[in-house]
Amino acid sequence: MTCWVLTNGMAGFETQGIGIAEALGLTPVLKRVNPPAPWRWIAPHGPAAPDPNIKAPWPDLLIASGRQSIPYARMIARASKGKTFTVILQNPRVAPSQFDLVWAPAHDRLKGPNVISTLVSPHRLTTKRLADEATRMAPQLNRLPHPRVAVLIGGTNGTYTFNEAAAHQLARQLKALADKSGAGLMVTPSRRTGENQTRILADALKDKAALVWDGTGENPYFGFLGQADAVIVTCDSVNMVGEACFTGKPVHVIELPGKSLKFRRFLDAIYAAGAARPFVGLLENWDYAPLDATHEIAETIKTRFAKRRDELT
Repeated sequence: MTCWVLTNGMAGFETQGIGIAEALGLTPVLKRVNPPAPWRWIAPHGPAAPDPNIKAPWPDLLIASGRQSIPYARMIARASKGKTFTVILQNPRVAPSQFDLVWAPAHDRLKGPNVISTLVSPHRLTTKRLADEATRMAPQLNRLPHPRVAVLIGGTNGTYTFNEAAAHQLARQLKALADKSGAGLMVTPSRRTGENQTRILADALKDKAALVWDGTGENPYFGFLGQADAVIVTCDSVNMVGEACFTGKPVHVIELPGKSLKFRRFLDAIYAAGAARPFVGLLENWDYAPLDATHEIAETIKTRFAKRRDELT
């Protein structure tokens, strides 16, 4: 069975598609599109721009994500005469009925007979990968006491702000947490965190039982998650919060300054599901069933693909 993951190359889109393909036991071919004007302006509504990389033979399964991928997904569905099973990740901003299956996060409130929704997003995490990464990171983390807390820091985006004032506030909270609970902190900033904000956190924790990733070498993100007894994560990334909730460990969400109805619906739903709670400077402990959208989506694809295959034979 052949599979393409088709995106504009953004890491978040590719990760979701690859994660689903891997959950299906497939090794996908990555296809990246970057249509020129005027095609990129009118996507997702217009036709697909000519692209020598998008040509027959068409795959059995197409997983596409992102506005620029939508015209190509429609074109492939037509060119393959319906033999390619087309899956769209995220709201396509056009009628879902144009595709075989559409996944959208529940907070998008997208409805349709071929639309499935989950609370969190798909990803490439597996229990084995968490265990392997935890083992790989063990020599660097053995000095840290328990409870070990993975602190996942995003940054400013179109909705939330993580400025120097927010960094100072978080630094004070983490420093107090280390003092009160004796926790070992494993802090991983992201590309959006900012150099000054990262330095503020590192300076505040330099005399504590803490490891703050300096951005060099391989990102310890998954190793920190695997080693963690609890997770603290900023609210600016649905993917990051969802990956934290895959671990089954208590997830404490740092609510940054900002406002978004969609993010608010997402966070409130995560809290209602019992997977996460707002971070108030303290560590809490509770149990919940890990959230795993990847395999739920993969199983739906498997079932509907088999039904389509039976209809065509």
